[in-house]
Amino acid sequence: MTERRLDLGLSSTNAGGCGSGCGCGHASAPAASAVSAASVAAADTLRVEGMTCDHCVRAVTEELSALDGVEVVDVELHVGGESLVRIASTGAVDEAQLAAAIDEAGYTLAR
Repeated sequence: MTERRLDLGLSSTNAGGCGSGCGCGHASAPAASAVSAASVAAADTLRVEGMTCDHCVRAVTEELSALDGVEVVDVELHVGGESLVRIASTGAVDEAQLAAAIDEAGYTLAR
């Protein structure tokens, strides 16, 4: 299996807490990422609660990207609201798996 990495442009050079109340210890510079997917079979947009900074985006992206079939994860961060997380996959991904991955990252899938 070949590892594929996508640069979402979310790295931060600031140190310390984000100041948004998440307590993650990472700096925040809310930014939307733009990633174009190659050919994929399925795409979904999820609403995720509790994300406040770039560290949150990275955590959710990492957990969702680890799911079988998930090719692209794109997060539109909305501090203080529901962030939009778009996934593109080579097939259907079970909603329970998506919710579990988001929970593992420390956030909640909005229903």
